[in-house]
Amino acid sequence: MTISVGDKLPDVKLVKATAEGPEQVQASEYFAGKKVALFSVPGAFTPTCSAKHLPGFVEKAEELKAKGVDEIVGTAVNDAFVMGAWNQAAGSDDITMLADGNADFAEAVGLTMDGSGFGMGKRGQRFSMVVNDGVVEQLNVEAPGDFKVSSAEHMLGQL
Repeated sequence: MTISVGDKLPDVKLVKATAEGPEQVQASEYFAGKKVALFSVPGAFTPTCSAKHLPGFVEKAEELKAKGVDEIVGTAVNDAFVMGAWNQAAGSDDITMLADGNADFAEAVGLTMDGSGFGMGKRGQRFSMVVNDGVVEQLNVEAPGDFKVSSAEHMLGQL
């Protein structure tokens, strides 16, 4: 079942990419007490994800924060080292990367996709959500191959 507006995020482990190395975090603790703009991509360093999705959140970070967002989080079914390198390549200090290496988060929110046709295996779909104190306030899930409703620009219009 796909997560919906009003649902609490599932309490799964994610791995935060930090300068000191990977740090395991529990979703229930990590998302508690703050408003988070979360976006998910099928894979770090993939074309749309690197050319549009991440750069949009980097460019709009200050505007999102001005509208009450405490933190911007990117996630993908990649390991924390890849997520950290992707963030570094984007030149961003404004995005927190949470790796979902085993797709536990994507599965728990019901937003997986089969990327095996591209040699990518199980991945998270492209989506974004506004999470307030662990509860989903906005959910934007893309149709396969699209990049419209999960963008930072779209999210700004929702805040």
